[in-house]
Amino acid sequence: MIVAFSVTPLGVGEEVGEYVAEAVRVVRESGLPNRTDAMFTSIEGEWDEVMDVVRRAVAAVEERAPRVSLVLKADIRPGAADGPEPKAATAERHPA
Repeated sequence: MIVAFSVTPLGVGEEVGEYVAEAVRVVRESGLPNRTDAMFTSIEGEWDEVMDVVRRAVAAVEERAPRVSLVLKADIRPGAADGPEPKAATAERHPA
C-alpha cells in the first residue's frame, strides 16, 4: 500500500516546520520507500508497517504539541511494489 499523509501540530503558532520535521524524520528512519513534498509525505509498505510508521510520526509531533491533525489517504493494492517515486515520474512524463 501507499499512504499519503500530513501531520499538523495545532496550538503551537504559525511556524510548524520543526514539528513536521520530526514526523518526516520518523518516516525516513523507517527505511520504507518514501517521498515528501510541500503537502504530504508518501510511504509504501505492508499495511501494518506503514500504519506503525504513521502512528509513530504522529506521536513524535504529539510529544511537543497540545493537539495534532492527521490527514491520510491510502492506495491499497496488494502485490504492487513500484513505490511513490515511479508513480510521480510517470505523471511528470505527460505534458500538462
